[in-house]
Amino acid sequence: MTAQDFETGRVATLRGIVRKLCAEHDDRLPFHGWHHIAFVTSKGVEFARRNGSDTEIVAAAALVHDLNYLVRKNSEPSAGESLRAHQLRRSGFTDEEVDRIEAVITESHTASRTCEISPEGAALSDADTLFKAVPITPVVLSHRYLAENDISLGQLARKIVDEQAPLVEEGIYFYDPDARDRYLPWATANLDLWKSLLDSLDDPDVKELLRSVNVR
Repeated sequence: MTAQDFETGRVATLRGIVRKLCAEHDDRLPFHGWHHIAFVTSKGVEFARRNGSDTEIVAAAALVHDLNYLVRKNSEPSAGESLRAHQLRRSGFTDEEVDRIEAVITESHTASRTCEISPEGAALSDADTLFKAVPITPVVLSHRYLAENDISLGQLARKIVDEQAPLVEEGIYFYDPDARDRYLPWATANLDLWKSLLDSLDDPDVKELLRSVNVR
């Protein structure tokens, strides 16, 4: 798949559908909106090319992987299964392909992924994980995640540490060796930040500071 493939065919159709959905519901997706989906799709295809997996399946999975946030706030991927299937079929994907794409999304989910994963799942996982690890994400986008999912800063910090720290320890934060070499320092710095944030919340003056600026 090349850049031109985004302009024709099923992926192009799906891309247009998802982008329109994101535009229509922009106020509901300050974190998981088109900026996130476009990044994950681009990087997912890049990683798929590197590991020799099916770029069309990876691109389609990346485009629809977070549609669950249109169904319910702070939800698991399974909440978006019906919506994903509908949009994929509208774009020309077969029932067999829809099932395969759903499996890729499920196995790449940060909270439950393991060392046993398909090449397509690894490509999607690495792309989505990279978005979390990019140094600008905690600085520029974290408040958007809080607003989108109606959770507190402490809840977000706990979620990040509980889900991502074990992946670093198991050596599967990134599956792609080049991505691991290039981006793992970003990931560990990000985790250190969130671990420190959790620790800081035990300080009563920090708690009072957050209350004073109306942050939960």
